[in-house]
Amino acid sequence: MTDKDLHFYEPSKGHGLKHDPFNAIIAPRPIGWISSRDTGGHVNLAPYSFFNAFCYVPPIIGFSSTNWKDTVANMEQTREFVWNLATMDLAKQMNATAAHVAPEVDEFEIAGLTAVPGKLVNVPRVGESPVAFECKVSDIVRLKGANGKEADAWLTLGEVVAVHIDKAMIKDGVYQTAAARPIVRAGRRGDYFEIKPENMFEMVRPD
Repeated sequence: MTDKDLHFYEPSKGHGLKHDPFNAIIAPRPIGWISSRDTGGHVNLAPYSFFNAFCYVPPIIGFSSTNWKDTVANMEQTREFVWNLATMDLAKQMNATAAHVAPEVDEFEIAGLTAVPGKLVNVPRVGESPVAFECKVSDIVRLKGANGKEADAWLTLGEVVAVHIDKAMIKDGVYQTAAARPIVRAGRRGDYFEIKPENMFEMVRPD
């Protein structure tokens, strides 16, 4: 490709397109469906589109919150949270938990979900979700640009200390990713799609 074949832009000066392509390019992205609790006992459940895994040993996952939201505030207080797998069967409930409500409002109740107590953390998991990670917060970092200017965003990292997996998702000792019908975030606001077996393929990594 030559320069004439490329749409080039500097993010600080605008993208010049109908929609910002950044989110659509970094796709698909797993959904961070995070449950947390504050020191007053109020439970929160919310989806985050900036989420992923970062380390094998110890197993660490993390998500970034734009603005200081209830979820991050809860984790700063209690240092615990649970990640719940968002699936096609739970898409509507997951979307319902994205509503902006007061901290004392329980999103589990709004979405009609079952709050199952954690085993190692004092935070409930989504009973209907086939997979859940109980986590202990390892770090909360305010993000900043290359110029050192702080962004209105916080990255929360947590060590997975307990894992719940529906046995129906395990075959011959191997977790079946597509069997859970996970949904992932695509490009623009509200764009999601399902991971399907026919869309998956395997490549042998070189030694």
